[in-house]
Amino acid sequence: IKEVAPRNSEIHLENLGDLSQARAPIEKSTTSLIENNGYQDTVYINAAKIFQGIRIEKPQDKILVRYGNELVSSLPDFKDECSQRSSYELAFSALKYQDLLENILLDSCFYPCQSIVNELTSLIVVMLYDLQDRKFQARQISDEEESIPEVRDVERYLYSFKTKLAAALARCRIKHDALSIEYILPETLRKQEQRASALPLYAWINTLKSSLEDIYKELKKEGFTKVESVSDFEGYTYCLDKHCHDVLVFPASLKEEILNLELFTGYKLILQDKSRSLAVHSVKASLNMDDDFIVAHMGSWLTAAHMSVLSNQSTSKVFVCGVKSQAKEVELKELFTRMECGNIELLHEDFTEIETTDQRLQKAKVILLLPRCSGLGVSNPIEFILNEHEDAGLLRDLSQGSVAENKLHILAERQLQELMHAMRFNKVQAIVYCTCSVYPEENDAVVNKALESGVEGSKVQPYRLSPPLWCNSEIEGPSDIFFKMEPSEISNCCFLAVLARQRDPAEVISVKDILARAAAKGLLDGLDIGKSTKREEKRKKKSKVTQQRNVPKDTVVQTNIVEFLNREMISINTNSEVSSIKGISGVPQKNMNQTNSSIQLKKITKPISNSSLPGMLKNTPNLSSMSKVFERRTHIRKPRAEDKMVVLKPVEIVLPPVMVPYFNPQGNKSQISAQHYYYRWIGIKSSARDLFIPSLSKRLVKSKETLPSTMVKHPRPWI
Repeated sequence: IKEVAPRNSEIHLENLGDLSQARAPIEKSTTSLIENNGYQDTVYINAAKIFQGIRIEKPQDKILVRYGNELVSSLPDFKDECSQRSSYELAFSALKYQDLLENILLDSCFYPCQSIVNELTSLIVVMLYDLQDRKFQARQISDEEESIPEVRDVERYLYSFKTKLAAALARCRIKHDALSIEYILPETLRKQEQRASALPLYAWINTLKSSLEDIYKELKKEGFTKVESVSDFEGYTYCLDKHCHDVLVFPASLKEEILNLELFTGYKLILQDKSRSLAVHSVKASLNMDDDFIVAHMGSWLTAAHMSVLSNQSTSKVFVCGVKSQAKEVELKELFTRMECGNIELLHEDFTEIETTDQRLQKAKVILLLPRCSGLGVSNPIEFILNEHEDAGLLRDLSQGSVAENKLHILAERQLQELMHAMRFNKVQAIVYCTCSVYPEENDAVVNKALESGVEGSKVQPYRLSPPLWCNSEIEGPSDIFFKMEPSEISNCCFLAVLARQRDPAEVISVKDILARAAAKGLLDGLDIGKSTKREEKRKKKSKVTQQRNVPKDTVVQTNIVEFLNREMISINTNSEVSSIKGISGVPQKNMNQTNSSIQLKKITKPISNSSLPGMLKNTPNLSSMSKVFERRTHIRKPRAEDKMVVLKPVEIVLPPVMVPYFNPQGNKSQISAQHYYYRWIGIKSSARDLFIPSLSKRLVKSKETLPSTMVKHPRPWI
């Protein structure tokens, strides 16, 4: 080894320059990195400050290179987003090779250095990494660039030692038998870098500013072509995500180009990790039409904005917890205003500090939990930290490829406490728990412990695991309860669990809420779920034209609706109690179904007025098929003599008054009673004579006294 690279020998720098060629390509900002010839002075200073806060601290008896504390108190000051990203990338790279860089400083006799104080050691380390990455070539400095004396002094001193530093690096490579310094890293980190270089970019559409069709048109004008999947990427292409209907996927190589598009600068497309979009759509699928919901962590600003975009801006609110700084509150409000999100409320308290009886949150029905986790399933940690505003300390564990057992235990305990606190909100009906961790201790174990704790109490319905459903596909994870997505070249890791309260059999669920959930799952595309207009009703009254059934416009949509209603009724019918109609005027119920019964309901020859139905039902084709679905899911048991009941079903309609004939003892002619009887029909057998729509929320109610026991037996009942 000494013959190949003696300590003080001269080595050709051109031959050492290829030490980074074997590394998977990692993108760097073109605004801060000029032709691979170095960064601006401000980037080095900010990177040194970040590195000082996240560096690995060694035991006291093993410390050979000492770092000062001056940079810890000062925070990085970024000029723009590109400068911020470059600073984090440089600091993270130096962190991964901290041991190697320290050994190079010691082996080359650069350290200890009498002319440079320990407070600048962090700056020396980050600049040394960049110097070897530039093949020990001098940095090109622009005349317009701001000069920082500390940076220039360290740069001159490093460059004066470039030969010795290069020789020390060569000896380290030979010692580890590595073609490049990347091969010195653990295999897990090498694979992570390879995945990060190929990981596609995910962007959700801000439908408050633009529609999906308009986005397609704009991308086409910019020269992009839509393809079917990520495997078809070639050049300027993109595709629609298979799980979320409002998420587009772009090749990683086009990052610089797409970020400069007006679609991104104008907040029409928002770049964010796919795991967050999956969590948002899980929340949306659990919401009713006008419900509020809580985002438990302040860091996920873009997630809160995405939730706002998918919600009703006038009737729903998105509560974001933990915005303590007044300056941060002003910054967020300006951001949400530019994104046209008008229903976001910022709370100063942390989520665990908020009382479960807080009056502001009484309408909140769903809580989104994105707790801080180890994040080892993230392939591109820099983008994740910047977009989700996570703590930079996350990079410390990612640089080692694992998390210490005691720290993992602390994270899991904190996650469990947050989940249990969410379960104490009695008005909340669902909780969505999402992490980017690969450890079961932070995923399955936390959820199962929370469910076993019974912290929600006995006065409310308990929570159970519910499979998350999204717009365009079913679950593809290894379990039908948890959604798990392993780190790969097309996505980061994602663990997702949906905790929903068991449905109360006596709970009233309106048609509007059921249709809202169907719309959230993408089953009502092209159909209007709005309220019926008065103009439409007046037009029908004036014309007095018999309402015709709507002809199905889309067989696929109809099939999706039927399947959705099937799923919605499973949990209702398994817990619902059977009820039946009480006998009228003491007449046994079995006589009502006989041919010679005293009263029978005549087949309705005119369509039922739909004034009491939601606008969605008026526009939904083939309603009879839906009622048949309800009928198949209903299992009627033999009613008790003292309490005969019928199964409740989820559509309500009020029938017009019925005038029942009765016998006049003064003569043979039957007369019509002046008494009117109003009935609410919940569910009846679907047959040729039954055109009623079942209702879930009401039972059959008779408004007047019972009929006389003596009734006319007429072959054709009178109405």
